[in-house]
Amino acid sequence: MKNQTLYLLALYIGISTIATSHADEINLPDILTRVKPGIVAIGTYMPTRNPRAVFLGTGFAVADGRKVVTNAHVTAKKLDEEHLERYAVFYRHEQKEQMQIAELTVTDEDHDLALLKVDGGVLPALEIGDSLRVREGEQYAFTGYPIGMVLGLYPVTHRSIIAAISPNAIPAIATRQLNVNMLKRLQTPFNVFQLDATAYPGNSGSPLYDINSGKVIGIINKVFVQGSKENAISNPSGITYAIPAEHIKTLLNQNAVK
Repeated sequence: MKNQTLYLLALYIGISTIATSHADEINLPDILTRVKPGIVAIGTYMPTRNPRAVFLGTGFAVADGRKVVTNAHVTAKKLDEEHLERYAVFYRHEQKEQMQIAELTVTDEDHDLALLKVDGGVLPALEIGDSLRVREGEQYAFTGYPIGMVLGLYPVTHRSIIAAISPNAIPAIATRQLNVNMLKRLQTPFNVFQLDATAYPGNSGSPLYDINSGKVIGIINKVFVQGSKENAISNPSGITYAIPAEHIKTLLNQNAVK
């Protein structure tokens, strides 16, 4: 009788796991329909340049829909203001490519975050979730524009689990591996999400979100964190990192005060 009970319990757990996994697969297409309209490509626009638009990374609308979050390193380019170069966001709406001029309003260099304000219409804002409740092993998704405009203005989605939650910088094995940025981050460390999916150039700034609610719990960052955690690796692996969304909330609150 005891063995039979254990067998039924194991069977129930197995069926429940399969059902939960299947439910996630069903939910994601619906969630994508909601979040994709608020995810944009970040770049610059110059009317006298060929091409006029240059892609830099990914971002997503937050708050009132007129604010767009991305990585600070995505907006680090010095604009050629003499030739009217401006930041811009690009997206597809009703099967047509759209562009809005944007202004860089505030940056958080410590967490590699930047906030842009668009001049045109309101974008569908993504909701910021509670990144402090994220646990290792949970499954999420991120959507962005990998490889830039090579693939066209069509956002691409990847699923991933939280492989680890660890500090953004680790001590180098040898002193010669240290640099100024690593030393700074070692003085003020914060946790980041390590993912088991590969992000590509252009994915920087992509939202990492809950596949059941669509709430953003992080922002993909390929360059900023990797330079601290994987500096000793000559051939970096496919590890991807995300900055927890709690720092996005802080950035938005600082902007509201200003």
